[in-house]
Amino acid sequence: MSKPQHAPASRPVDFQLSHARNGPYLPLPVGMPGWPLQTIGQWQQDVNRSAAVWRRDYREWRQEHLIRMGYDGAIYARPEFQWAQCNFVHTQMMVEDRFFYDPVAGKYTVDKYLDDLERRYGGIDSVLIWYVYPNIGIDDRNQTALAGDLPGGLEGLKQAVADFHRRGVRVFLPTMPWDNGTRPTGTTDWDAVVRLAKEVGADGVNGDTYSGVPRAFLDAAEKIGHPLVFQPEGVPLADEGLMWNLQSWSKRVPTEGVPAVSKLKWLEPRHLINIENRWARDRTDDFHFIFFNGIGYVAWENVWGVWNQFTPRAGETLRRITHVFRQFADLLVSAEWEPYAHTLQPGVFSTMFPGRDTTLWTIVNRNEYDLVGDQLVVAHAAGRRYYDAWQGAEIQPRIVDGQATLACALEARGFGAVLAFERGANPAGLAKFLQLRRKLTAKPLGNFSNVWESLPQQLVPIAPTKPKAKVSAGMVKIPAGTFEFKVTGIEIEGYSWAGLDVQYPWENSPRRSHLHRMAMKPFHIDRYPVTNSDFKKFLAATRYHPKDVHHFLRDWKDGAPPRGWEKKPVTWVSLEDARAYAAWAGKRLPHEWEWQYAAQGRDGRLYPWGNEWNPAAMPAPNTGRTLLPPDDVDAHPAGASPFGVRDLVGNVWQWTDEFTDDHTRAAILRGGSAYRPQTSHWYFPQAWQLDQHGKYLLMAPCKDRSGMLGFRCVVDAS
Repeated sequence: MSKPQHAPASRPVDFQLSHARNGPYLPLPVGMPGWPLQTIGQWQQDVNRSAAVWRRDYREWRQEHLIRMGYDGAIYARPEFQWAQCNFVHTQMMVEDRFFYDPVAGKYTVDKYLDDLERRYGGIDSVLIWYVYPNIGIDDRNQTALAGDLPGGLEGLKQAVADFHRRGVRVFLPTMPWDNGTRPTGTTDWDAVVRLAKEVGADGVNGDTYSGVPRAFLDAAEKIGHPLVFQPEGVPLADEGLMWNLQSWSKRVPTEGVPAVSKLKWLEPRHLINIENRWARDRTDDFHFIFFNGIGYVAWENVWGVWNQFTPRAGETLRRITHVFRQFADLLVSAEWEPYAHTLQPGVFSTMFPGRDTTLWTIVNRNEYDLVGDQLVVAHAAGRRYYDAWQGAEIQPRIVDGQATLACALEARGFGAVLAFERGANPAGLAKFLQLRRKLTAKPLGNFSNVWESLPQQLVPIAPTKPKAKVSAGMVKIPAGTFEFKVTGIEIEGYSWAGLDVQYPWENSPRRSHLHRMAMKPFHIDRYPVTNSDFKKFLAATRYHPKDVHHFLRDWKDGAPPRGWEKKPVTWVSLEDARAYAAWAGKRLPHEWEWQYAAQGRDGRLYPWGNEWNPAAMPAPNTGRTLLPPDDVDAHPAGASPFGVRDLVGNVWQWTDEFTDDHTRAAILRGGSAYRPQTSHWYFPQAWQLDQHGKYLLMAPCKDRSGMLGFRCVVDAS
């Protein structure tokens, strides 16, 4: 067999080097001038022919680029940061996830959360505890204040962090530069977040929307003696930021036949990139990319309350990849790693990660069919032994002219790995590793389902009240009739994919837009939202005292609302508080369609007063950084609905239905509020139109209560 043929020793065209800095990936080693039939269709690409020159020239580019950066990789060598180089499986976890916090028992369930991930895909190395978006902006609580509103406050969060640490999982907290419309913290973002991280014992900070967490965060952490790993969301990083951003997310995964090379990994092999593709249904391209580059993955499934679960095949693929990565993590940071090792079959690509006496090749099969037989050609040294590290078997090489040809089987769209040990190497645990690989890969990946399905939701039942024939004081009778219930969720992200928003009982999956013609029964509804005066009577009659008191009636003083607030809607009440009031009053909370019918009538109008915007029919918007008191409930008579129901839109949001699935609870809020924090479109959006609703993620009363959220009640009519 002849030796592999390499491309002629000529430099690639200049645009390939000059553009290498403009994005997260390096240009592919194909299509160079003078090499005919290189890129006329994917089937004619010849990576082998050009890879040697590509690697040579990009080594030169790397050296020059590091000089231009004044690069110093000293932080990567610090012992306290070594864990960041093997943080292969990272996830963003919504605190509202019911596997993390049990709202019935009122306690964190970290072990339940981690056990589930270990069962489905082999577990995680780190977690980003997310308690901010999409609820931030419903009132003036800022990003760090929301951490203190978690169950048990910061002490509760500290215990949850300790529970993750007990299981060997590192913890990140978020920071976001766009939160400048809520209440000011009184200090800089970097001081606020690193102090919070120190107080709860977190290990790192994720920079939401940052393309590089600023050096000020590192300096603030060093100043208080709490070293942190910084992990920006976006790439490319500002060049110099690579020196203190030890990790990063990368979002866009190339889907060409030839896998690309991560630029940041090429510049600094110890820098760990985690690929984030939150809405992916089929994650095969993601996994090919991470296996080819020896980098990590953001195993994100609860995406802002939408459960985008791994398919069984995706989970099993990630388990098998990370088992290799965790075993040979020291090889993946090799300064001499070489993408585009010489492969023999079209559509198969490999990367070499050499160590002192051990070498690992990762292999991806981009084809839609199985491959068997010869796969790799590598330089051979006398006494070297080879193993199929994916399926756990020794490989007998075919040696010709100092080159070893290695054979292994590759599944369609699958993976492979080869290990080589030099003469005299005695790898500890090799036999056990190979045995585990045989067991792990006994069932082919192709036998696992890759079909994605949305997670079903259930509407939490609302028990009917005792029917009343006559209208109670302060209520309006809504007559029976046919109603076209048409509403759309105003979630900022998620497009129109299945699983978004909610699933009504007549639907077979959650989705953003809903349309259903309904035969409405008659009912009575409060003319106005429940006021502070109303709620005070309830407290006096029942001595109601919630188990979770954090933020309960936060605006009240000494058991009473401020003077002059008697007719303002009561706020800082949880869904549980509102239900308790309704039960005492012989009422219940409205179903969402009842609220909308009472507000809209039968003509499909956009606002309670009609189809034209009328600023006088609702409170003036508050665009400041702190809350103002709500208006009195009777302050805007022009905002009445066709049935005479008042204060429906633009004063405070109002509780209606609750929806649950296995992982998430959420309430549908109606009517919008007067509070409109500025500086970002990421704040909880308004839904003043009657064909729109807000979905509010629920965790526990301490976090759910809001200064811009109240309620009104209904009674069934006979």
